[in-house]
Amino acid sequence: MQIGTDIVSIDRIKESLERFGDRFLDRVFNQEERDTLNLNRVQSVAGYWASKEAISKALGCGIGRDLSFLDITISKDRRGKPHFKLSVEAGERFNIRASSLSIAHDGGFAVAVVAIEF
Repeated sequence: MQIGTDIVSIDRIKESLERFGDRFLDRVFNQEERDTLNLNRVQSVAGYWASKEAISKALGCGIGRDLSFLDITISKDRRGKPHFKLSVEAGERFNIRASSLSIAHDGGFAVAVVAIEF
């Protein structure tokens, strides 16, 4: 089992949204996420960002050549519990058996923690 965590300033994400707009969103979030994510709630956007970073750390590769932001899709179930799935290609590469994701916001920060079993 591997654990990944990330913390990000909500203001940092807000600045990226203001400065880069759709370019930022297109680089980080796939269409499925953009359709369901409340883009007006910067803390939610920051939580999804932190989740993708935490997942990449648990996978041991970071965001880069082996895994892009767009390879990871964050979603929530009907109760609001976050989950993630990988693209087909990334899923085959990492072969995840089970996972758990948690996202929190407080004091101007968003934090995500993920546990992944291979």
